[in-house]
Amino acid sequence: MEPTWQFQLRITVSPELANHLRADPTGASHSALRHVLDKHNATLKCQFDAFADYVHEAEKRGLENYPLYQWTRQTIENPEKKAKYLQSFTVYVNGDEIYGKEITDVMESELTALASEDGIKSVARFDTNPANNPQPPKR
Repeated sequence: MEPTWQFQLRITVSPELANHLRADPTGASHSALRHVLDKHNATLKCQFDAFADYVHEAEKRGLENYPLYQWTRQTIENPEKKAKYLQSFTVYVNGDEIYGKEITDVMESELTALASEDGIKSVARFDTNPANNPQPPKR
């Protein structure tokens, strides 16, 4: 039996749109994007903010349970990487950061159609197949 992978979509946006989306992740400043998000009960989370939240949580609860702490902290402290991740947003569907292929296919198509509009630069798809993703560093 083939494993059933789940997926995640991320969008990359202009710095101007990123500022608006960080202030209001519902996409209110971009009506076409907001329509797609509302249609699929989806929200956005800035990758930089997610990384910063991870670092804060690790520091609060103890680093031993956060294998990506050092890498994540170095990433958010690097000005070039910070600029990159401030423009990258993860799409959450029904509050989940990974979801099935069917919703991923539909949303990817709808978001890709917006890619040339008002600051949306690109759409990327990721899956949960470990062969396609870097694994946590060994301690």
